[in-house]
Amino acid sequence: MPVQIRSGVELRVDSDTVRVKGPKGQLEQALVPFTRVEVSGEEALVRREGDHKRAKAAHGLMRSLIANMVTGVTDGFAKTLDIVGVGYRAEVSGGKVKLSVGYSHPVAMQIPEGLEVSAEGPTRLVIRGADKQKVGQFAAEIRRVRPPEPYKGKGIRYANERIRRKVGKAGAGAGA
Repeated sequence: MPVQIRSGVELRVDSDTVRVKGPKGQLEQALVPFTRVEVSGEEALVRREGDHKRAKAAHGLMRSLIANMVTGVTDGFAKTLDIVGVGYRAEVSGGKVKLSVGYSHPVAMQIPEGLEVSAEGPTRLVIRGADKQKVGQFAAEIRRVRPPEPYKGKGIRYANERIRRKVGKAGAGAGA
């Protein structure tokens, strides 16, 4: 299935690298083994060398990577994180995200180059960028600071994430 190259996007294939340039930035990706990319007009076609299992997997991977690069340089990607808990909050200033999530000290994290983080209120962070992998990785690193726990639901979670709640101790206070 060919990847449609939108207007305003320039896709260039060198010997072992695919470069995509658009209004939101420039991305590059090394070619996956067993694949080659042909650009003709307004579409890019990924071909595989061979018909074995690894070549088929690499074919699909390379096609998805190119499609994500084209989407990233035109529309961009975003992940939203919700911070749940009494007194839990986040603020963005000076290229850093400062999280106050129940530890004795605030946790400061440097924002990677190419990403934009904004605080939509004290309990919501939005991470935006052209590189889907960078956006997802930084969101996962922030979430890892205080993952959601199943008893009270406190922690940092993705906006669309559902936390399965557990009941606490059933016999607390009974007997003794």
